[in-house]
Amino acid sequence: MADKKDVGLYDCLKEYFGFDHFKGNQEAVIRNVLAGKDTFVLMPTGGGKSLCYQLPALMMEGVAIVISPLIALMKNQVDAMRTFSMEEGIAHFLNSSLNKASVARVKEDVLAGKTKLLFFAPESLTKEDNVNFLRKIKISFYAIDEAHCISEWGHDFRPEYRRIRPIINEIGPAPLIALTATATPKVQMDIQKNLGMLDATVFKSSFNRPNLFYEVRSKTNATKEIIRYIKNHEGESGIIYCLSRKKVEELAELLAANNIKVAPYHAGMDAVTRAANQDKFLHEQVDVIVATIAFGMGIDKPDVRYVIHYDIPKSLEGYYQETGRAGRDGRGGHCIAFYSYKDIQKLEKFMQGKPLAEQEIGKLLLQETVSYAESSVCRRKTLLHYFGEEFNEDNCGCCDNCVHPKPRFEGMEHILLMLKVLKAIGDKFKSDYLVNMLVGRNNALIKSYNHHKSEWFGAGDDHNDRFWGAVIRQALIMGLIDKNIENYGLLSINKAGEEYLEHPYSVMMTADHEYEDGDDDETVSPPAGKGGAADEELYAMLKDLRKKVARQMELPPFVIFQDPSLEDMSIQYPITLEEMQNITGVGAGKARKFGKPFIELIKKYVEEKDIIRPQDMVVKSVVNKSVNKVFIIQSIDRQMDFEDIAKARDMDFDELLTEIEAIVHSGTKLNIKYYIDETVDEDKAEEIFLYFKEDAETDSLEEAIKELGPDFTEEEIRLVRIQFMSEMGN
Repeated sequence: MADKKDVGLYDCLKEYFGFDHFKGNQEAVIRNVLAGKDTFVLMPTGGGKSLCYQLPALMMEGVAIVISPLIALMKNQVDAMRTFSMEEGIAHFLNSSLNKASVARVKEDVLAGKTKLLFFAPESLTKEDNVNFLRKIKISFYAIDEAHCISEWGHDFRPEYRRIRPIINEIGPAPLIALTATATPKVQMDIQKNLGMLDATVFKSSFNRPNLFYEVRSKTNATKEIIRYIKNHEGESGIIYCLSRKKVEELAELLAANNIKVAPYHAGMDAVTRAANQDKFLHEQVDVIVATIAFGMGIDKPDVRYVIHYDIPKSLEGYYQETGRAGRDGRGGHCIAFYSYKDIQKLEKFMQGKPLAEQEIGKLLLQETVSYAESSVCRRKTLLHYFGEEFNEDNCGCCDNCVHPKPRFEGMEHILLMLKVLKAIGDKFKSDYLVNMLVGRNNALIKSYNHHKSEWFGAGDDHNDRFWGAVIRQALIMGLIDKNIENYGLLSINKAGEEYLEHPYSVMMTADHEYEDGDDDETVSPPAGKGGAADEELYAMLKDLRKKVARQMELPPFVIFQDPSLEDMSIQYPITLEEMQNITGVGAGKARKFGKPFIELIKKYVEEKDIIRPQDMVVKSVVNKSVNKVFIIQSIDRQMDFEDIAKARDMDFDELLTEIEAIVHSGTKLNIKYYIDETVDEDKAEEIFLYFKEDAETDSLEEAIKELGPDFTEEEIRLVRIQFMSEMGN
């Protein structure tokens, strides 16, 4: 038989929220808050964090002050609390969206004792009027929601969160409860230090979400794959995250053109539209929301069945929090991230203007994301390790790496070699330095430490960077080496690593994924057939034909058709010139110039093999793409300056070059020699052109940069490559 206190707690739970039982740590957390103790709660999205302060607030004397980062989030919480109580004034928020009359009404309810929860954004909390008002009332406790915003090591750092503690001291002391759905050990410590709650009782729930399936895909033809996925999961709710507002708008427009019920969401939209789109999603008027990370914090929609990251996120914490919005009802959720190293390079570029310390933190967080994407270790194991949690199962059965494992090999000697080299150089270096030591890359930093003279320099040169990166990650997950986050990721051997050197044991490893380095296709063509797998036999035949045609025409093979185009042909089976124009990277000009032998080959193959071609769905492009295309072609014909073209279309220079590349790859002839003559040295331009004509095996930019050397900029190479492809291929 439960005592009176128990009965009281469970009675209140039933009365206010209609639940008979608590979830996970909820009861222990609530009892700690009711006892007036500082409390730190680490609970994954969907674990029921809000109840941990809502219920004690209703049971305790005074008003609970809840600090929350978003106005939309506060509004949702207040609306939810009002559904649990007969009293309209039970919960309020005070922020910049309220007029004077509304503010007066809120303060009236608080002073009358009607209000139990009062929500603030940190910016509003610091206002003098509010500080003076809060001094007059009895505060039961302070709740800091989304507490990871305090830490610059967190994925969503907000400087105004750093001022919370001084303001609390000014208003008057009361117990604290800090809550977050994501925090690495470093972020946790940072939060506790900053809030002055090092003695707080810490409640940490498992970060494992067994109902979520994690998958990383190569970012080639991502829009087609997304459309196909949504069409196959019609009527289900999903969120698609993009990094830029522009991409949110474009993708939402494209999905809408393909009869998908969709709404965009980003901070650049006016508040009314944003709130309306959020409500449409919550009330199932649309199935899909395409959003920046501004969307979703605190959004309680339990039946989100999939979360897609069109762009790879900036940190694993952000990724974990965003994927955590799927499957909150305990049923299955699918988390797909599209990965291209080009996106990583873009994110690194964005960091360049920031303070050095911020850049270092940003790069380190980004590197963790790269490791997660490229690793073939169980995704769940990697994620949980990042949050300081062990996952000991060999196969989680619920991520792409476990369901489709790569072949394993004995890794003991590789781990031993890596540990020996790390021990020899000491604990002053990051993983990229250790990799450079192993492969024998003699750069300025290695020379400055005289490590190029070490017996260990180049000891692992029979393998590449990617391989040794995988070995280091495996050793981190095994707990043989430590990464010092305080010092931007310096590596050191720990006690377990020393023991491994003394007594090594067998370790089975898998090589990392090698993703195609491609952007999503800008010109959207029909999607891949059911299952999306290329016909490998046909693909090999098409490659052979390309070689033959290239020899006849005395051109490099990539000028005829690029690999993604051949791959798409082996999925779509085009047998007419019109169908050939729907293939990725093939326009009318290219189809007419090179298409005929390929069509004949495919037609014969389809007939012989009795293949049913995928004609089940056609992805429609949106109009303004072609408007952009026409404008760019006309502007180049008029020999306009590229900077002026970019400005007129609100693009940066990189985006413009990407558009021009897509136009040329599709078979349209453009003469940009006028611009090259102005901006690229004549000898340089000639050397780049000859490289692509005589030496290059592919049109890869990375290969060209490597071969041509540091005297040539990326921009120069891209410009001449466009001219080369246009002259030789179109």
